[in-house]
Amino acid sequence: MTLILVLIVGGIIGWLASLVMNTDAQQGIFLNIVVGVVGALIGGVLITPLIGGAPITSGSFDLMSLLTSFLGAVILLAVINLVRRGSVR
Repeated sequence: MTLILVLIVGGIIGWLASLVMNTDAQQGIFLNIVVGVVGALIGGVLITPLIGGAPITSGSFDLMSLLTSFLGAVILLAVINLVRRGSVR
């Protein structure tokens, strides 16, 4: 059941991050899920030691974990945009 919740919440977080980074037109539901889950892993490694909390991949679904996962997804999309286009947008 936790895996299904991680996929659903990861998809929503990936979709919100793609709206913020203006890449929503290029991504479908599958890439939104991937961005959300990978962003949660990045957030868990980079952001969690700085602000505390836990990423959604650990099964924690509180406000701090959602914020951590969202920031990780935004960082992931920024790095992808930087590599692809040479600018973050």
